[in-house]
Amino acid sequence: MIDRTTKPVLHNYFRSSTSFRVRIALNMKGIEYDYVAHHLRKGEHRQPGFLAINPQGLLPSLAWSAGEVLHQSMAILEFLEEIAPQPAMLPSDPFERARIRGIANMIACDIHPVNNLRVLAQLRSRYQADEAEIANWFRHWVSETFAPLEKLLAESDQTGTFCHGETPTLADICLVPQVINNMRFGVDMSPYPIISRISETCMKLDAFAKAAPANQPDFEPA
Repeated sequence: MIDRTTKPVLHNYFRSSTSFRVRIALNMKGIEYDYVAHHLRKGEHRQPGFLAINPQGLLPSLAWSAGEVLHQSMAILEFLEEIAPQPAMLPSDPFERARIRGIANMIACDIHPVNNLRVLAQLRSRYQADEAEIANWFRHWVSETFAPLEKLLAESDQTGTFCHGETPTLADICLVPQVINNMRFGVDMSPYPIISRISETCMKLDAFAKAAPANQPDFEPA
């Protein structure tokens, strides 16, 4: 039984795109939460206190009052859908659900893992990559997925105001943080007009805008 009388604690970092996903979903579901920041660039996620919460030392983690701690943003998003089905992030039709999950995982599985902070740090320390090379690496892996995703969205009659239809779904929750993250690395979004339109539309919604990095208590200008 989930205790909904007390607020969960979100361990996260303002700039983390995976944390951004979970903040959007919590806002959409109307679930209030306490915000605990762990500064990734200062290594606070590697401190013993946080490793006791999440031995993997990754963000976000979502802790509940009875001691349950959830890890991995995609698992947390699915959990939130199960405990708070409305407003829905996934439709009832299994084919539509699979399409949405497919779009979400193009970002969560194909872009994020090779472009997250610890991978970029390894490029610097192990291979002496400079900042220009890091940015090129980042942009390459975005393009590898955004180009086919733009085509997929353009060719599907299931694409609407959002990635799927007329309400935001799991796909949009994953897409928007990636688009926002792209700005830091100078990704040219002009080849992706549909992705850009969807992201801009999402950011007009309170759930997305409130979750944006610039609106978090630990925000630091770049």
